[in-house]
Amino acid sequence: MFAWIALLALSLGACTQEKEAPAPSSSLPVVSVMEIVPRDVPVDFEYVARTQSSHLVNIQARVSGFLDRRLYTEGAAVKEGQVLFQMDPKPFQVQLTQAEAALSKQKAAFETARQNLARTKPLTEQNALSQKDLDDATGQFQSTAASVEQAKAQVEAARLDLSYTTISSPVTGISSSAVQADGTYISPQNSLLTTVAVLSPVWVNFNLSENEMQKFRDQVAQGLLLTPTSMEYEVEIVLVDGSVFPHAGRMTFAEPSYDPQTGTFLVRISVPNPQGLLRPNQYVRARLKGAVRPKAILVPQRAVQQGAKGHFVWTVGADDKAEQRPVVVGSWHGDDWFIFEGLQSGERVAVDGTLTLQPGMAVSAKPLGQPASTGAGPTTDSQ
Repeated sequence: MFAWIALLALSLGACTQEKEAPAPSSSLPVVSVMEIVPRDVPVDFEYVARTQSSHLVNIQARVSGFLDRRLYTEGAAVKEGQVLFQMDPKPFQVQLTQAEAALSKQKAAFETARQNLARTKPLTEQNALSQKDLDDATGQFQSTAASVEQAKAQVEAARLDLSYTTISSPVTGISSSAVQADGTYISPQNSLLTTVAVLSPVWVNFNLSENEMQKFRDQVAQGLLLTPTSMEYEVEIVLVDGSVFPHAGRMTFAEPSYDPQTGTFLVRISVPNPQGLLRPNQYVRARLKGAVRPKAILVPQRAVQQGAKGHFVWTVGADDKAEQRPVVVGSWHGDDWFIFEGLQSGERVAVDGTLTLQPGMAVSAKPLGQPASTGAGPTTDSQ
């Protein structure tokens, strides 16, 4: 009887131990992997830029006098040749009349000298008059001829001064406010009246730092970047709301030297602006298109991690074991990251499920985007 009870107790203990002992897990961590396939990738470069009028003209008075009236609407578009201001022309009309009268007087003196010389020449040849008389007549003729030319120049100067009282715009553009009010006496000290800014084409300027330029040159030298021939980038202008300006621009000027104060390099883009949507001193973004990264390697940003020694990714070898691989990263491209060094074509990079990986750990790799297999069917709880 006691032997039977002891045997029953040993059996119950063994069942309890077998029930409580955890079953060893044979499942491997599942990671999503992508195969590295190098390809040529078009890349854009985007910079904060500022617009500038391609031709900003200061409208200034060229003569001194009273400003009669302003003949344009401030801030409105003006056309080439449109009259903007009118100065009092009466004093200049008087000066022109005086100059024309002086010219008539000199012409009369010249005619008299010409006739006198014509009479003196034959008499001198007949020895009726001395050589001195001929020289005097010749000198008087030449002097009055020069006086006529001088009087003509004074008439032209007076006519120009009169024309300067009507002040027109030399270009088509947008006008600014009037600096001087009607009735103001205009002199060289306050001759600025307004400005007119040409809106088409408009310039878009941005700056590159010395470090950016050096990095750009290094990537071109290493074959990591191919640029358009003669740097002929197509340039998109991105407005403040994120929309793209309908007209593309082109690079027309690069400053030959760096700004000593900022250490930056000025680049200018010319953009057609027929509707005048872009205005001077407006902040936009310039997007340069046309460069290509040949045989580039792209991996999703979430696959790249950073440790104490820099950036790294997890790769999965042919034996389905994880390896930590240091990489040299470039710029972002959408949701991906360019990898300049550290990966080769055909290698598999772990993208998802990398948080618990250790070097040499065996994993279950599935292609990126493929749903994981559940393995077992659904389970039910028992009471």
